[in-house]
Amino acid sequence: MAAEFTGTLFLLAAVVGSGIMGERLAGGNVAIALLANSLATGAALVALILTFGSISGAHFNPAVTLADAWLGKTAGRDAVAYIGAQMAGAIAGVAAAHLMFGEPLLLASTHARHGAAQLFSEFIATFGLLSVIWGCSRARPAAVPYAVGCYIVGAYWFTSSTSFANPAVTLARALTNTFAGIRPADVVGFVVAQLAGALAASLLFLWLGRKGERREEF
Repeated sequence: MAAEFTGTLFLLAAVVGSGIMGERLAGGNVAIALLANSLATGAALVALILTFGSISGAHFNPAVTLADAWLGKTAGRDAVAYIGAQMAGAIAGVAAAHLMFGEPLLLASTHARHGAAQLFSEFIATFGLLSVIWGCSRARPAAVPYAVGCYIVGAYWFTSSTSFANPAVTLARALTNTFAGIRPADVVGFVVAQLAGALAASLLFLWLGRKGERREEF
């Protein structure tokens, strides 16, 4: 639980802190700010998964934890505790980023992120993230940290929502009125889309796994 709390804290500190730094240094160029934000987030993810993966599995994401529990890889009691630690760590990470940059400790965001396009983007972003995790963990477990980090950097750019792909991240980013923020009213839609994407990816890889087992029998 401590590993999930700490890892999620640093993930949100990276997401929000690099967003603030990028926006301040970009001189109004949103593309440069997003580039800084995506690269910092992806790099931090690689480091954090390598650091905490052997302890907790480095989920840092309720969608991953719920999917893992549904597939029988994480006990229900552990999944509840993981999600609690992730939520608490995410909020603490936002507060830490704000303290580092002299922002109010926690402040509701006014950054609107809504509409069918953004919700579909979150479905796709989370579907892709879970697909990368399930696919790599089966074939090349050692590559998971790098694959996840690279995927998130890419998904920042190919999704209109900039790929939150994480309910804990989404909730916590509603508490920062900075570059990385999301309006509280938009959180529920994002989370529903993320959970749907995680479920769809898990179903796909469950089916692919069974197909692979049948092929091996022959």
